[in-house]
Amino acid sequence: MACRGGCCCSSAGRLNADNARFLLLAVLILLYMLCGAAVFSAIELPTEREAKERWEQRLENFTRRHNLSRAELRHFLREYEAANVAGIRVDDIRPRWDFTGAFYFVGTVVSTIGFGMTTPATIGGKIFLIFYGLIGCAGTLLFFNLFLERLITVIAYIMKSCHERQLRRKGVLPHSSRRGSGTSDVDSLAGWKPSVYYVMLILCVAALIISCCASAMYTPIEGWSYFDSLYFCFVAFSTIGFGDLVSSQNANYESQGLYRFGNFVFILMGVCCIYSLFNVISIVIKQSINWILKKLSCKCCHRCQRRLFHSRRNVVMPGNVRSQRNISIETDAVHESDTDGRRLSGEMISMRDFLASNKVSLAIMQKQLSETANGYPRQMNSNSKQNGFSGGIGALAIMNNRLAETSVDR
Repeated sequence: MACRGGCCCSSAGRLNADNARFLLLAVLILLYMLCGAAVFSAIELPTEREAKERWEQRLENFTRRHNLSRAELRHFLREYEAANVAGIRVDDIRPRWDFTGAFYFVGTVVSTIGFGMTTPATIGGKIFLIFYGLIGCAGTLLFFNLFLERLITVIAYIMKSCHERQLRRKGVLPHSSRRGSGTSDVDSLAGWKPSVYYVMLILCVAALIISCCASAMYTPIEGWSYFDSLYFCFVAFSTIGFGDLVSSQNANYESQGLYRFGNFVFILMGVCCIYSLFNVISIVIKQSINWILKKLSCKCCHRCQRRLFHSRRNVVMPGNVRSQRNISIETDAVHESDTDGRRLSGEMISMRDFLASNKVSLAIMQKQLSETANGYPRQMNSNSKQNGFSGGIGALAIMNNRLAETSVDR
């Protein structure tokens, strides 16, 4: 390592950028959860205590009025809770396990919403749900990723067309090139990609429009307030699915078939849109994490360079001036190390350094041969390593090279 004796750069060297990003994100999520728990506890705990006191008072008054023991009444209430799990309610509601009710249930399963108002009560139903949800959730996640891919492509195409129109309006691109074979403007815009912030703004507006339209439908039909309807839309579209508010659960509605169809369309559009928005926001979060890591690494390296200037001896150049080399298996890049400095200064290298150098070279050769044999040699440049978006799976891989902040051509 470049620094010995417990230097912070030595530990950072063992911890690559991906692991550092993962650990920092885990710490930030933990802090975010602690802050959220403190806020929700401060807001909701007084209301919970008041509701518990009111319930205890009502329970006491009921037992006195009807001359019932507290144990008998609690046993009756436990039986009602069991019936509630099976789908029995005090008010008249739609059947839970007819075909339309079962279809609504499987929709909440595969979309991972899981309202909880309907759950299987039999052992056979629970066993079937495990295997059914395993395949259904995976297939729906694939559908969401394909939807995200097409949505980002369409947004990028529209924004690129608008950008091209603005350039023509400013006179940067000729107006005649739209008809004929003018490829100069195409070449000049080939590397242009929309910013993730504009895409995030578009998705926010789209999600807000869908939520407002859906809330306008839920408010008169379900009898909720408009704010409660907006709250339900976010909980349902984000697949949180608390189950305190659930749409299309009454026995009868005006224009029941049309309402259920509209409910299905709004939930489908909302879930797809919010899923896409979450993934775009994750890009912004990842950018913020990369910025934090860059600031931390700059401070760490500055301190280590000052230590090297005072501590390094018996080398050709000072420690803060001499470039250091290290061979990275991941990037095939070459960075100078202490071994090269000793070679230049005439010192003999140790057997451990010699074996390590040959081992790394052999590993690089094996990796290159394997990639060439498989037909997909990986090409990484410095930009793709710096922005932290060169790899990824799922939605991150889909948005790779489609937005300006995730492109290796930045």
